[in-house]
Amino acid sequence: MSDNPQEQQPPIQTSGHDREIRLGKLAKLREAGVNPYAYRWDRTHTNAKAIAEFEALGTPPGSGLGHDTNSPGGIGSCPAPEVRVAGRLMSRREHGKTQFGHIQDETGKLQLYLRKDTLGEQSFANLSLLDLGDFVGARGEMFRTKTGEVTVNVKELVLLTKSLHPLPEKFHGLTDVETRYRQRYVDLVVNPESRQVLLARTKVTSLVRRFLSERGFIEVETPILQPIYGGAAAQPFETFYNVLEQKMFMRISDELYLKRLIVGGLEKVFEIGKDFRNEGLDRTHNPEFTQMELYWAYADYNDVLALVEELFKFLAMEICGKTEIPFGDHIVDFGRPWQRLKFVDTLAARIEADPMQLSVPMLKKVAARFNVQTGDDTSRAKLLDKLFSELIQDHIIDPTFVMDHPKVTTPLAKSHRDNPELVERFEPVVCGMELGNAFSELNDPAEQRQRFEEGVAQNEEFATVDEDYCTALEFGMPPTGGLGLGIDRIAMLLTNSQTIRDVILFPQLRPQKDS
Repeated sequence: MSDNPQEQQPPIQTSGHDREIRLGKLAKLREAGVNPYAYRWDRTHTNAKAIAEFEALGTPPGSGLGHDTNSPGGIGSCPAPEVRVAGRLMSRREHGKTQFGHIQDETGKLQLYLRKDTLGEQSFANLSLLDLGDFVGARGEMFRTKTGEVTVNVKELVLLTKSLHPLPEKFHGLTDVETRYRQRYVDLVVNPESRQVLLARTKVTSLVRRFLSERGFIEVETPILQPIYGGAAAQPFETFYNVLEQKMFMRISDELYLKRLIVGGLEKVFEIGKDFRNEGLDRTHNPEFTQMELYWAYADYNDVLALVEELFKFLAMEICGKTEIPFGDHIVDFGRPWQRLKFVDTLAARIEADPMQLSVPMLKKVAARFNVQTGDDTSRAKLLDKLFSELIQDHIIDPTFVMDHPKVTTPLAKSHRDNPELVERFEPVVCGMELGNAFSELNDPAEQRQRFEEGVAQNEEFATVDEDYCTALEFGMPPTGGLGLGIDRIAMLLTNSQTIRDVILFPQLRPQKDS
């Protein structure tokens, strides 16, 4: 508070005891005929709008509408607009027959000035039954205090919602990380930084949608519950469809349904939605995550690559106002062309051997030599991916396209036109994070069926054969470029957040143990 440093803070006591005190105040409010849970409030201004409109008047400090120029706020006598504002009471201090306080809405804080002779004796007395965290509505005229703070001279104050729990202490806030995630509703109130990160994350989704729509892509929706999971190598969540008497899977990818739409004649489609993978939790993984997938008829992975460069430059400018952005200890620049790394060539140089010629036992020996943990993995695809991830990808800082993967790693991508042992695929990688995946899509139905069946025969983990998708390809799918991007990881990058949980409103957490 700018006019007096002494502010009311929540008492340091157990939440149970504080709740009992607040319940007592709630009862007294009801006895006084006050409804502590209002139906609505006719708000004319957000806090930011009220301040902006008053600032535009150019009113000097110490002036505004009032009666007592000797009041603590130094109210003058110039005309000022009346507003109806609302928000959560975040601070309050008393000066005998006057009080100052701040309310906070989504747009920021606004100071209130409350006088006994303006509000009336009963309404002023009821202020003692308010607590920090309560929602209130205020009607009054704007003025500027002697110290220059824009303030509302309140004529009417209405309790809109009584809060039964204290907010965390102002100067320390909600600092326990796990509590912030579990009680995001409190985190958003007391930690402006969290609120700004999460607002930026929602903006990322809107901007991606706008970017694609302006380029002729149409947004569609595909099934979340699927009889056959596909489009990625991942463990699905299972459920049961009672009416159909059938086991179903929550989708791990949108890919196969979106490509059915390309078969059906839609030429540029995208979907932004939830995918689910019943796998680990760590700094960059959450089992429920948001992904954007697009498919573009008559294009290949080179066209998609250029689109990705353009998209990230656009997002950086819109979110950060520049193409050079910080992430951890690094500055990454989306204004320059991305680097390009060939998967096989780069890995071969690192391990001093051609990975395409190494058997599974040899790949495990290479992994052991470089202290790469492989566990029980016996899949060539997984071993190659793990070696590349730990030896190369984790150390990539600048925006980079990892390109042209071994065919064994990617059953849905088209064979590389210059080397049939590879596929036309790229992954955008920044600061060690894989942000997505893109292919020239395989559209030969015979080869696609063969790749599916080979994966099953070789006991590749989570391999399936989607017969209906194979049938769809037999009707003919034009040459197509495809792309999937993880919205949550993009938001991490653009908000300089070091964990995916910071950019998800309600991240998955382990159950709390009983104390």
